[in-house]
Amino acid sequence: MQIDTTDIPGLVIVTPRRHGDQRGYFEETWNRRALAGHGIDIDFVQDNHSLSAERGTLRGLHYQAPPHAQTKLVRCIAGAIWDVAVDVRPGSATFGRWVGLELTPENGKQLLIPEGFLHGFVTLSPAAEVAYKCSDYYSPGADGSVDWQSPALAIDWQMEGPPKLSDKDASAVDFADWTNPFDEAVE
Repeated sequence: MQIDTTDIPGLVIVTPRRHGDQRGYFEETWNRRALAGHGIDIDFVQDNHSLSAERGTLRGLHYQAPPHAQTKLVRCIAGAIWDVAVDVRPGSATFGRWVGLELTPENGKQLLIPEGFLHGFVTLSPAAEVAYKCSDYYSPGADGSVDWQSPALAIDWQMEGPPKLSDKDASAVDFADWTNPFDEAVE
């Protein structure tokens, strides 16, 4: 597996090695031993899968608060998405900064998002399917959302026109008014 760093420490791009022939290809999307060799050792406990029927569907910015915070390994298995992670770890030198990455089945890239990040994506195609691993179980009481268009974050969502949103995301709190539940300092 190829591991590429981003401008935000801990946020990495994982690209599996593909083995292809005339039939198609095979790849390992997660191998605990291989990733541990890169200093990444995560005990994933839940896999999630979403389908967004229409282009321009935006999901996020979501998080799960401690003690149910999640590390996620996100990949697109059909269509295309613009995946965004925002560092909200208190004390982090990159607090409030975001990274966006196009994920498609063709490029095979996956975004490994540590605990202490907001996460969201917008679909760049119809019928976009996203699969992701989580390091903790979903907990409704820990679930939260920050407004995707918060001016303080200034995220470039790579989309034209207004997105299709859930009621939860349409009523999310602005980043400037958000109470950050991630209280452990990061050096």
